[in-house]
Amino acid sequence: MGRNDKRVRIFSALEVANLCGVVNQTAINWIKMGHLQAFTTPGGQFRVYAENLIAFLEERRMRVPPELNAEVHSEVDAGLILIVDDDHDLNTILKRMLERKLPDISVAQAFDGFEAGRIIAERHPALVFLDFDLPGINGRSLCARIRSDPSIGMPSVISITGIDTEEMRQDLLDAGADAFFGKPLDFEAVIRKAGELLAARAK
Repeated sequence: MGRNDKRVRIFSALEVANLCGVVNQTAINWIKMGHLQAFTTPGGQFRVYAENLIAFLEERRMRVPPELNAEVHSEVDAGLILIVDDDHDLNTILKRMLERKLPDISVAQAFDGFEAGRIIAERHPALVFLDFDLPGINGRSLCARIRSDPSIGMPSVISITGIDTEEMRQDLLDAGADAFFGKPLDFEAVIRKAGELLAARAK
């Protein structure tokens, strides 16, 4: 996912130290030892993305300050659904049916994983229909990325795939999908589930 520094703050090593209640050198040591992911400015100073600091703290079961969580959690666009499927016909049919059955929402389309990542990062859809077998990146990997990046608002995910097996179903649910539908799609059931997920987010 792309980062937008209007949504995701970058911390200096000193700010990391202050947030974590340690001295500056300890934060620098975390970075130098590879425990805390960071980058270096042209001037040689360490900088840490907020989501990387949260991941570091959670991995070590350290307290995540509330203000830090607030830095990275963005709101979704409650009126936007994204369909990610390289089958253009299916993508378009589903788009039209969603727009007819759920008239208060708008529907964006992506036909590969790279395009999907850009739209998700820029527009923050509330719900993503995600095909498993995508050119560029597979749906499972994209689903895992969606679930690991709170800066995009944690959208709901409905996974759709032509490989409808119990093992595949469990694999995608483990990756973070909220629901799973095999192809050919039962459009009525799919749209009903989409409405349920959007309604649950609105509560």
